Formats: sequence, C-alpha cells, structure tokens
Amino acid sequence: MSRTLTPAILLAILICGLAACNSYDPPSRPSKPPTVSSAPPSTALPMPPVSGASLNNLGWTADGSKRNVFSDFKGKVLVLDFYATWCEPCRRSIPHLIGLQNKYADQGLQVIGLNVGGPDDEPKVPDFAKEFGIQYTLAIPDDELVTFLLANNDAIPQTFVFDRQGQLAERLIGFGPNAADRIDRAVEAALQTPAP
Repeated sequence: MSRTLTPAILLAILICGLAACNSYDPPSRPSKPPTVSSAPPSTALPMPPVSGASLNNLGWTADGSKRNVFSDFKGKVLVLDFYATWCEPCRRSIPHLIGLQNKYADQGLQVIGLNVGGPDDEPKVPDFAKEFGIQYTLAIPDDELVTFLLANNDAIPQTFVFDRQGQLAERLIGFGPNAADRIDRAVEAALQTPAP
C-alpha cells in the first residue's frame, strides 16, 4: 500500500511547490499556498514611520549603483512588484506588467521589479530581463523596504500599486485568475488621482 501512496505524495508536493513562491523560505520548507489579497500591509494609511524613517526614504538600487527612494516617484503611479526569477507565478505575471508599463508610461506609470530571490538569484536578473523583454526598471530593494511591505506575508509575487499622492491603492499577493484585472483597475483608478 505504501508504494501506491508514494507517487501521490510526490505529486502533491510538486503541485504545492509550483503553486506559489516564498521569497525567504529555505528550499527545505514547503511553499505557502497561493493567495490573492487586496489588503494593505497591517498598518494604518498613510503608512507610519519605519525605524524612524518614513516609506518616502526607503528604496532600491538599480544597475548595481543607482539608488532611488519612494519619494522620487511622487506625482507618478508606482507599481512595486516583488519577484524572483525562479518563481513560476512571478514569471506568469511579468508579461502583464510589461503590458501595463507600455500602455500607461506616457500617463505617468512606473513599474519597478524588485528582486527578492536572494544573492544567488541576483546574477540571473539580466538573462531574466532579456528572456521576457523587460523594459521597466529591475532593482534590489532595501532590506527595510522588504521588511516594511512584506512583514506580514512574504509570499511572492506581491504587487503594490501606489497612486500619485504616494498612497497605497492596492496590494495583491500571488498571481491568480483575477489578479491582472485587479491590477488594471487599481492602476486606472490611481492614474485619475491628482498629482501632489
């Protein structure tokens, strides 16, 4: 009887592993099941200071040296997408993010891909960008930004849409069947907000 259960158990483990990615779990830990949520991080909006600094001063580094902070994008609609090159749901979300950037860039949308796949994943980003034809910015987030935004759930992909005022408009965890529509609606609404 144990011989017939072993393939079923292996199949179940494989399916769970492909369904969601967790950016900080070591490979030996099982992945969390995929979820899609529109809830903001467990904070009141506007977001409170983090370790004496506000979200405005948290940021990311692109191209190994160019550092940007959240406040650099006031007046724009900002989409922060936390991903890893090895994460299958992340890979499924990329074409949609490319389409959004292409469609709304001239209206003030900026998509930023933030790699949280770990030090071994960072060298793979250039080939990943080439494979998908990614034209938007890919960067490495500050640890403080990751801690702040992913503190209550570190599954990836996670997509945050901020309006022109810098207010969180939408947070999505995972990339399920309705995620693309929800991101679209959030971006379209955020584009209607007045610049500060």
